Amino acid sequence: MTAYRRIAVLDIGKTNAKVVVLDAATGAEIAAARMANVALKDGPYPHYDVEALWSFALDAFRRFAKAPGFDAISITTHGASAALLDADGRLALPVLDYEHEYPQAIREAYDAIRPAFAETRSPRLSMGLNVGAQLHYQKTAFPDEFAKVAAIVTYPQYWAARLTGVSANEITSLGCHTDLWNPETGDYSTLVDTLGIRPLMAPIRSAFDTLGPVLPEIAETLGVRVPVYCGIHDSNASLLPHLVTRQAPFSVVSTGTWVINFAVGGDLEHLDPARDTLANVDAYGRAVPSSRFMGGREFEILSAEIGDAAEADIRAALPFVIERGLMLTPNVTPGSGPFPGHERQWLNAEGASAAERHAAACLYLALMSEACLDLIGAGGPSIVEGPFAANGLYLTLLAALTGRPVAAVPGSTGTSQGASLLAGIAPVATPETVVPPAAIAGLAAYRTTWLTALGQKPNRAG
Repeated sequence: MTAYRRIAVLDIGKTNAKVVVLDAATGAEIAAARMANVALKDGPYPHYDVEALWSFALDAFRRFAKAPGFDAISITTHGASAALLDADGRLALPVLDYEHEYPQAIREAYDAIRPAFAETRSPRLSMGLNVGAQLHYQKTAFPDEFAKVAAIVTYPQYWAARLTGVSANEITSLGCHTDLWNPETGDYSTLVDTLGIRPLMAPIRSAFDTLGPVLPEIAETLGVRVPVYCGIHDSNASLLPHLVTRQAPFSVVSTGTWVINFAVGGDLEHLDPARDTLANVDAYGRAVPSSRFMGGREFEILSAEIGDAAEADIRAALPFVIERGLMLTPNVTPGSGPFPGHERQWLNAEGASAAERHAAACLYLALMSEACLDLIGAGGPSIVEGPFAANGLYLTLLAALTGRPVAAVPGSTGTSQGASLLAGIAPVATPETVVPPAAIAGLAAYRTTWLTALGQKPNRAG
């Protein structure tokens, strides 16, 4: 337990960034500031606007230090990013946007040196989603700038370094499909030596470690000098409260730009790197079978294309959609997910209304989620966090498809609450809505048709 009354969390997602203050006794969000996280297109490659994020974070910390006040800072960010620091602790190169695609020759050269999946449990992903690919690209394409690198840090720890002056790495970000980590040995993979960067990798610290107080000049700006915790990868932040309070087996479906699935007590031995499965590493250093697809981005794209429809109308449209076989097949966003190589298609959708297409989109997201959970041997209840927890039709469909209960955890602070646990506060019980599995007429046949369209064989009858 901790004597902290309030924890401030810097929470940087791929799409949005926020600073929130959480009450240590109740877990309630008592203050919040948000901004869009927009990648810049200038410079050597697309990169994150870290100076805008820094100004935003400092301003929010300064305001919240006055009211409601906070006693410590914790940090969580998206994965697939690292920062290259020079001897003065400044960026030697911009923090690369992982959606940047490299030249073909560089991609082929990286493919020739990256370790086998059996070593890293990290699949070859597109763009810069493997941090090892980013580092290879930066070293190859920008040798003069790379020669100035004195330390390489994972992304949550970049912000911790700016706040404290202490450089560190941490295993949840190192173990997040980077190609840099061997979860079996609990050490760096052979790629670190192949790239010749082992001397540059900052010391590994626990996510639960205090790296130090904020620097004196930052304390002067904020008006308080508080400790800063090392930080954690955002999906692992969502997972952490459940590791503390639940017994395996269970799965966590963490939704945002990405839908990240963790199967605690699942299957590590049959992961398929060709279908975007991998082992993540939790805050305690344990490998957890995981899978993913870019579901939040896909739903955002679909919603913009389809237009508005009332929730009641969408639910009312479901039986007709199933009976007609109106469906969407993968992938709305290419380059990830359990069905690689497919391009999206609307089937039997001629003349469909907005409500009908929305119902089909919910079916699509539930079927994609079910496929992801099956691939990692998920069992027990599925805990859905983030925006999809507010999508009642998605929850109903996921429970029906998996035959297991779904627990929806409302609110948008799952990652922030997980990060606050690093400061030693006890996990706070949050209200959740449990959706039991119920039979939906025609759903099993609809699933079979959908999988057949993808060249897949159904693995269960209903």
